Amino acid sequence: MLGATLASDAYLGRLNEEVSRIDQAAMQRWADLIYKAWQDERFVFIFGNGGSGTTASHMAEDLGKSTLHERDLNDESKKRLKVLSLTDNAGWLMAVGNDLAYDQIFVQQLMNYGSKGDLVIAISGSGNSPNVLNAVDWANRHGLTTFGLTGYSGGKLKQMQTDGLHVELNDMGMVESIHLCLFHWVLNDVFARINHEGRYATDQ
Repeated sequence: MLGATLASDAYLGRLNEEVSRIDQAAMQRWADLIYKAWQDERFVFIFGNGGSGTTASHMAEDLGKSTLHERDLNDESKKRLKVLSLTDNAGWLMAVGNDLAYDQIFVQQLMNYGSKGDLVIAISGSGNSPNVLNAVDWANRHGLTTFGLTGYSGGKLKQMQTDGLHVELNDMGMVESIHLCLFHWVLNDVFARINHEGRYATDQ
């Protein structure tokens, strides 16, 4: 844990250093995939474990609500992004984990909800969580696009995913923080495109 050995100024310096190393082209591709899902009216599924699980919930909430203007939230004619965090169905997670196996909690949901052309955002700091890998394997075999968010060496997920963004750092807390930090740029970029604002203001 970097925060256990680094004072706050050194920790923030290291965080700034790691953020500066991020592949910005991967950030853009991440935004492109979500925007394409909105264009094509495909579903976006997000999942992970622990801190990554709550990141999935955060991302799904923001993408569901904050890709629209507040003024459009009651507009039934406005096209919306179909997004779901697979970490949020507590009853289903417990039933599958108890009756089948914990490594099945995400793939079983994808079997019900997922279709060819949908987008999967799989979050795993280690890249080796079996429940994440099982879901990504199923998605790959059934024509869904898989985008991984990883840390450390990237693990098996980095090898399996269709595309992804990697934070090459052996500190889970900082990896998770960077994933969420970068997501907020992705969210803003998708919002601007959907609503023709900012640098997309002239797009029609």
